[in-house]
Amino acid sequence: MKKHWRLPRGVDEMLPPHAWKLKTLRRRVLDVFVNWGFDYIDPPVIEYLDSLLVASGEDLDLQTLKVVDQSSGRQLGVRADMTSQAVRIDAYSRLIEGVQRLCYAGPVVFANPQIAQTSRVPLKAGAEIFGASGLNADSEVVHLMLEVMHVAGVDSPVLLLGHMGIYHGLVDGLLATGELDAQNEPGLFKCVQRKSQSDIRELLGQSRLSEMMVMLPMLMGVSLHEANDTLEGAPVQVSDALNELQTFADLLDVDGIEVRFDVAELSGYGYHNGPVFAVYHPQHGSALAQGGRYDGVGEVFGRARAATGFDVNLKQLPSATGSIEPLVFAPLLGSQMSEEIDQRQALQEIYEVRGNGYARR
Repeated sequence: MKKHWRLPRGVDEMLPPHAWKLKTLRRRVLDVFVNWGFDYIDPPVIEYLDSLLVASGEDLDLQTLKVVDQSSGRQLGVRADMTSQAVRIDAYSRLIEGVQRLCYAGPVVFANPQIAQTSRVPLKAGAEIFGASGLNADSEVVHLMLEVMHVAGVDSPVLLLGHMGIYHGLVDGLLATGELDAQNEPGLFKCVQRKSQSDIRELLGQSRLSEMMVMLPMLMGVSLHEANDTLEGAPVQVSDALNELQTFADLLDVDGIEVRFDVAELSGYGYHNGPVFAVYHPQHGSALAQGGRYDGVGEVFGRARAATGFDVNLKQLPSATGSIEPLVFAPLLGSQMSEEIDQRQALQEIYEVRGNGYARR
């Protein structure tokens, strides 16, 4: 028996009624973005591969499906991330002096699922700010991310804050002293992401600086004072990043939301180079939304700009698959209708019910 109608592993489809829930959530999130002053963009699902992989690490390359363009013979990629597309648009397609705010919502495709049992076709929505270098822009993005969580019905979110400068400062110090080989840095990045101390130790020496890198993954949920004590004597870039992270936390107005620090938070695909942030929930193992600063990524397009933003997989949010509101179905009007019912009055009542968003057919 042929099985050609089955979907590939990790590829899902949304069916009624949850398909409508997801569509409604997408619309609500975009409404939030537009109300905050972000312009909507709709980048193509496929692009030339080199533009999709701008300033990214190996992870994004491995997650990108690749095909050969029959027209040009060049290699195309099916997007696995939309941030790089927003960077290209800001730097090349829509040149605006000063600050530019862009938002988007659409599917991306993973060559492999990031976590077992997760979809290879997430529906990503995100917002990016270009041309604003201060922490105020990062604060705006964090507050927007939390507003999206509120609209999506995420109760009691946990905000996680980190700073890529801490990791990069330690790496630069290890490279300068020869304790880390440059070709091993991508592997070290993955080890820190996995928070595997034993694997980190295998790549480094026995110095105080190497021990700091080994301890870095354990500085999760600690105060910045404890992090400063553990990383005392690290390169100045590390202390500068810790100070900026404290300033960033003080700038946020997030009363009622739990805030935690993870100075080893290496979110995304490796192009972040400043403050990073993510939203978690006790009932979900992975981040519901994440983002951070990625200054200068647009340099390859001829326009290195300050940039910060976040994205969220709408399929992960509770309101995309939660309970469905009861519907009211309108009766069939016509020759089968009872003569005792006034058709004009019935139609008026039906229109009112539909206007309230309950009747679908």
